[in-house]
Amino acid sequence: MEIRATTEQDREAFVATMNSAFGLFPGPTTEDGGGAWWSAFELDRGLVAVADDGRPVGTAAAYTFELTLPGGAVVPVSGVTAVGVAPTHRRRGALTAMMRRQLADIRERGEFLSVLLASEAVIYRRFGYGPATWTNRLTVPRRRADLITPRAGGEDTGTVELLRSDDCQEILEDVYNRYRLAQPGALSRPHRWWALRAGQPPISPAPRYIVLHRDAAGVPDGYASYALGDLDRVTKTSILTVDEVIAVDDEVFTTLARTVLGHDLIGQVVFKHVPAWHPLRWQLEDIRSGETSAEEDWLWVRLLDVPRALAARGWIADGELVLDVDDAFLGERNRYLLTVRDGKAECVETEREPDLTLDVSDLGSIYLGGATPSTLVRAGRIQAHQAGAAAVADTLFRTEQPPHCLHWF
Repeated sequence: MEIRATTEQDREAFVATMNSAFGLFPGPTTEDGGGAWWSAFELDRGLVAVADDGRPVGTAAAYTFELTLPGGAVVPVSGVTAVGVAPTHRRRGALTAMMRRQLADIRERGEFLSVLLASEAVIYRRFGYGPATWTNRLTVPRRRADLITPRAGGEDTGTVELLRSDDCQEILEDVYNRYRLAQPGALSRPHRWWALRAGQPPISPAPRYIVLHRDAAGVPDGYASYALGDLDRVTKTSILTVDEVIAVDDEVFTTLARTVLGHDLIGQVVFKHVPAWHPLRWQLEDIRSGETSAEEDWLWVRLLDVPRALAARGWIADGELVLDVDDAFLGERNRYLLTVRDGKAECVETEREPDLTLDVSDLGSIYLGGATPSTLVRAGRIQAHQAGAAAVADTLFRTEQPPHCLHWF
């Protein structure tokens, strides 16, 4: 079994091998490949596993993204994707070999973080990835969708207009970019994605309506992308599904939500990506009308350089903690002294006794603030060696704004 890098000349074989691994068939594309979700692949960052007879039997790739960290820092990350092995060649070490080679390549690029969306939750912990953000689906019946009137000071002074996604791609790209720079856990959407119409709506060519919000000065600062399902002949209503609501603040989000919730001939509105901590449910006149479902892990995070990663994010409490971090997949185990002062961290190797012992995957889970160290201690994933160590870790890793990611890749 050989693991080798790919180039653009391998695109057709790479896509065919990836599709066979997932049991998929490629859909129709434009002549230049635009519009296909895989058209934004960076094949200079791809890997293929080749069997002894020369046939490609496995794939792995990575996108070049930026990730917004707690505190507002924006850092380069690798977005791992298209990881699969043909059914005929599983359990032969191809996946492990590709993941090991890929992590080595990412380190060689100088990146200290890697992220992915896990198709199966049991696969990626053994490679050092931990679930770091979560998202929910929120369903609201149209007849019970009234929102409360905001208190004084929360009124929206902007305007909304209705557009089609094909007519406002540049605006959507700009608004999303403003949003992701302010939201911890959010990933960039490179211009290449928008230009190729790669990914999911509203990036893809799939028809969507866009409710666009502009501030009092006329500057776009939020949008909701949605589509209606088939009309039910009995109820004479449809289901309105919102792909995403992107807003620079809560007032803009509320205005966009109020607009889609007020659509005519709708039986229910489904918001595909609403974090559990979002205030939308509390804004419903009938709090029981909003039904959350399909809660799922979304972004998984992998640290490749613990000191750099911990020093890069922002911190809101002072303190120190000794972390014994086990990275079994890479055969590394190191003990670090994390010292936080005035919002900045220093992380150095130490011989002091540890406060916490944890796997690098669990460090990935708490890194963005989406999970608390004490929860993982109680779950038996992290070991606390001193009384109160988990509480100290909770205080240190706490963030002002919870992480959320809705970009699909």
